[in-house]
Amino acid sequence: MRIGLSGARVVSVDALSSAPSGPRRLVLPALCNAHDHARTFRSATLGAFEQPLEAWLPFLGVLPGVDPYLCAATSFARSLRNAVTRVMVHYTRVQGGLPYVDEALAVARAARDVGVHIGFAVAMRDRNGIGLCEDSAVLAVLRPALRAAVAERLSVRAVSPEVQLEQVDALAQALALAPELGAHVTLQYGPAGVQWCSTPLLEAVAEASQRTGRPVHMHLLETRYQRAWADSNHPQGIVRYLDELGLLSPRLTLAHCTWARPEELALLAERDVTIAVNTSSNLGLKSGMAPLAAMVQAGCRVAMGLDGMAFDEDDDALHEMRLAYALHRGWGFDVALTREQLWAFAARNGVRSVEGRGADDGLRGVLAPGGLADFVVLDWERLDDDTLFPDVDPLSLLLARARSGHIDQVVAGGRIVVRGGKLTQLDEEALRAELIERVRAGLGASGDWAGWQRQLSALAQDLAPFYRSSAYLGCC
Repeated sequence: MRIGLSGARVVSVDALSSAPSGPRRLVLPALCNAHDHARTFRSATLGAFEQPLEAWLPFLGVLPGVDPYLCAATSFARSLRNAVTRVMVHYTRVQGGLPYVDEALAVARAARDVGVHIGFAVAMRDRNGIGLCEDSAVLAVLRPALRAAVAERLSVRAVSPEVQLEQVDALAQALALAPELGAHVTLQYGPAGVQWCSTPLLEAVAEASQRTGRPVHMHLLETRYQRAWADSNHPQGIVRYLDELGLLSPRLTLAHCTWARPEELALLAERDVTIAVNTSSNLGLKSGMAPLAAMVQAGCRVAMGLDGMAFDEDDDALHEMRLAYALHRGWGFDVALTREQLWAFAARNGVRSVEGRGADDGLRGVLAPGGLADFVVLDWERLDDDTLFPDVDPLSLLLARARSGHIDQVVAGGRIVVRGGKLTQLDEEALRAELIERVRAGLGASGDWAGWQRQLSALAQDLAPFYRSSAYLGCC
């Protein structure tokens, strides 16, 4: 085939009269990451490997804040090298050192310079900084030697809904004044999750989203402990509760829904909410397996998220797509998830999560005239290196073995942004080296960061019996 481009668009896809000479290539639309946080440092590096979510979250603050541009640029670069040109960023880890708007603009510059489009959800919360309960309730179950440090670093500093919404509006104004950055960013509201947001905050977000049309991105039912908390605190049903607040709409993306029930999936499908399923993250954080096939069968719009936790901690979106397919396609002769549904999951449905409903034009995640020139070129000679039969379906080979190492090029907006495994517009290795140098310097400059990391391991030990019991149920 010959693909004709004009600027950032595909203008033609035509069959050639004869096979061209030279190495074989397979071209496929770029994939989309519908849930992430733009973190560079991975769980095992932080000492958080195998921690369940409720003990893992505090480890995100185990490093001192550094340059937000470097953090975001290195994260986006890794995504781009791994077949993703659109990334949903729920910005839950503020680096500090800059006013929030300036930090967010630094993230936007990173997206522009790397060559990705991002959804940027301003993280919002006003309760339960340490766990699923009031901070005082969690502190009471910790060993006395931990309480002061945990309270100082993790207790929530409540900010009114009005102030949090004003922060979103201030960022919107700043992006409007910098259209070269705004072109790479879709601004969103990012309530962290029901257990971390009061009813007044969620009501304010729902009203603001309806008024402005901005999307909303939040976590829901990621772990079994959150499921139990939801049932205790919202006996009418937590999804029904969100619907009563006015949050369920095509503007909303819910990350995870790992423990959602059939009647909840039916309501989410009816309201045309997008669910971002994070297969590797749920495995890595011991959260469970989302009912992906049941979601699709219920009519839900389901998209692929990597959540900064790809199975090999490498952001390999091709591997993530294959893993999700292997786990959810069905057993034996049953077909629970088709290849077509998988492709919608990996490449098409997440575009709305990143860019909002207006981008849902039927030409995202496909190679067709009028569509965006965002695609990945695979080295088919390397991937299909043991050819015996000429008529084996290339998609079968793709789903059997494709990984990021087979990527020859990535094209975003009609420009080659990755060639031979390296970014064409930035020196990723230099950025990463500078980031690591700064973090190491920060670790040695002030504070006992290693001591705090050891305290977090002790915190995880104390949280285990707390969540195994019913002590956390009913606390708000």
